[in-house]
Amino acid sequence: MKRENTRLGAPRKGYDPNRLLDTLLLRQNLKTDAELARILEINPSVISKIRNAKARISASLLLKIHEETDISIRELRNLMGDTKNKYFPFRQSKLN
Repeated sequence: MKRENTRLGAPRKGYDPNRLLDTLLLRQNLKTDAELARILEINPSVISKIRNAKARISASLLLKIHEETDISIRELRNLMGDTKNKYFPFRQSKLN
């Protein structure tokens, strides 16, 4: 039975950070989340909390994953199902 996370609210449709974590394990030839945590220099409990829907992948963790793996931010976001258009290009006309 999948645990629901009431603290973070209902998960977005399609949002699945486990897909990203599993892909990272495969691409980095790792066997455990603990090995992934070591590479990312984070506490293994962070990955556990993400896997169990107690925490979300933060922007700073996403950047760290990008820096360690050279996978683009866009691809990382797509892997975890984050498809919202959150980042808008800077518009010159707003300065005038």
